[in-house]
Amino acid sequence: MARILAFDSGIGGLGIVARIRDLLPGVAVDYLADTAIFPYGEQPDATLRRRIVTLLGQAIDRLRPDMVVVACNTASTLALDSLRAAYDVPFVGCVPPIKWAADHTRTGTIGLLATRATVRRPYLRDLSTRFAPDCTLLAYGARGLADMAEAAFRGSPPDRQQLKTELDGLFDQMGGDRIDVVGIGCTHYTFLLDAMRETGPAHVTWLDPAPAVARQAARILTGCDTTADPRRPRAERVCFTAMPPDLAALLPGLRRLGYAIDAPCLFSKDVATHS
Repeated sequence: MARILAFDSGIGGLGIVARIRDLLPGVAVDYLADTAIFPYGEQPDATLRRRIVTLLGQAIDRLRPDMVVVACNTASTLALDSLRAAYDVPFVGCVPPIKWAADHTRTGTIGLLATRATVRRPYLRDLSTRFAPDCTLLAYGARGLADMAEAAFRGSPPDRQQLKTELDGLFDQMGGDRIDVVGIGCTHYTFLLDAMRETGPAHVTWLDPAPAVARQAARILTGCDTTADPRRPRAERVCFTAMPPDLAALLPGLRRLGYAIDAPCLFSKDVATHS
């Protein structure tokens, strides 16, 4: 059986896992969340890049995947090139859907909701220059949305006034009333998409890259050698770098995604050794 490792700082990548399950029902999907330093958008770039490369090296050695899906925009924009240079495993990453938004806008003004780290990086400006040169891109680094998404996955709906405050950070910018397409630049926000549609301006189209990432993973996997590795764990694994204190609240969502878990595996907090 083919095996994929999906990776994120928290539960955001599970939206992509759900799409992979739809496309590839016979493929095993392990999941690793770097919960020890969530959220990634608040971490220094150089330290975070080193950590991601080290942590995923440990996970590849331990779980033996045929492919790794870096189901995190921050990790992808920061470390994907380094990961591909370091490990002989195919990687699929996530990038803000700037081209997709540019293809769909009628007003010429597109929006992006992402972490503050993604918004400030030159990578985003490069994407805009390459794929949306005729558009005005308005981006907002929404610090509170990832936490709201974590809570939503655990069954706690977002506070609509708090959500509106975050969305206002995008739409209240100069020219924000012309935004007609908004791209989701953080995988966590998948779990807030319905609430954002209901809370934001009625005319806006919201773009979630999760299905496209899953389709790319499926395409890449067809070219992989998926010969079973006897060193792999037999069952799918959900792993954390720090055990969530509210693990019981996470389990129902994980089980809905097909993970029959009682004792998740734990990677050490310092990302130096395995437990």
